Amino acid sequence: MKSILTTSCAIHFGDTAFQALHSYLQSSNHSKIIILVDVNTKASCLPVLIDKMANNLQIEIIEIPNGEIHKTIISCLNVWRRLSELGADRNSLMINLGGGVVTDLGGFVASTFKRGLKFINIPTSLLAMVDASVGGKTGVDLDLSKNQVGTITFAEMVLVDAKFLDTLPKEELRSGMAEMLKHGLISDRLYWDALKGLKSPKTADLTPYIYRSVEIKNAIVTQDPNEINVRKFLNFGHTLGHAIESYCLDSKTLKTLLHGEAIAIGMVLEAFLSYKLCGLSENDLIAIKTTFSQIYEKCEFRGEDIKSLLDLLKHDKKNTHGRVNFVLLEAIGKCCLDVEVSEALIYSAFRYYAKD
Repeated sequence: MKSILTTSCAIHFGDTAFQALHSYLQSSNHSKIIILVDVNTKASCLPVLIDKMANNLQIEIIEIPNGEIHKTIISCLNVWRRLSELGADRNSLMINLGGGVVTDLGGFVASTFKRGLKFINIPTSLLAMVDASVGGKTGVDLDLSKNQVGTITFAEMVLVDAKFLDTLPKEELRSGMAEMLKHGLISDRLYWDALKGLKSPKTADLTPYIYRSVEIKNAIVTQDPNEINVRKFLNFGHTLGHAIESYCLDSKTLKTLLHGEAIAIGMVLEAFLSYKLCGLSENDLIAIKTTFSQIYEKCEFRGEDIKSLLDLLKHDKKNTHGRVNFVLLEAIGKCCLDVEVSEALIYSAFRYYAKD
């Protein structure tokens, strides 16, 4: 499969990915190669990667706990200290092997240690393949606020191999599907229509869809690498979705949600806001809600939950001048930016989401 060339790095797929990695490592003279993994990818994915790499390379492994709850500055401190203990210098290379937590945190650690190490992302979850590892965003959470501390720093390359998806539980595949569906909603109605028909896809069948999602995200990031205008389209569903994800992570009564599960709820809510404020048709609204309800379980929010979520919105990193700004849809495939929404209408969106 043809590699996708961005303005900052190349994204390689399948066997081509490991050929590119081998060529890069052979032509470089890195002082150290450090692979960042979490508990799961150390067991399931690291042996595959090591088998693909040359035997004469000296490799160090740094392991972090898995899960969004560990995407924190504390985890960064542990990795920074380990890098220092290993004698990493500015000619060292980090390879981030994992899902969105590993690629986000690993990219941030690399971009800040000694003012910047080179790094490669090898995403192993569907979510990381189509979203987290592409586009140069790195970062960690701050308390209950998602991705509040980070940089925009591009990897040397991104290597995507769908075989890693065979290590994932079905709920992780569903989580990644949410971001793919988002790409269709913000940019490509035909892609959205194709994805709607994928009820229980086999990992082997996902590669062309992964490729299309990466194409869409790359086209947007290329136009606007620093998120001044059109890159904000990628935030559809995330203003409320991130607040829901963070709130559920800390809640004693609500189930902890994976990123895509929370973003799916956010997209239904923000589709309703789009219908009310931006002209999204009622038929499209119904199609969006029906599609997500067929894939994701419904979450029940009480009045006090919604009030707490509204408080979290005040810390959304997309806010400016004290205003909460939404990306909404004029139609499937067409966005409108920086839309202000009243609290009353957000409550109405939750009521719409709760209805059968």
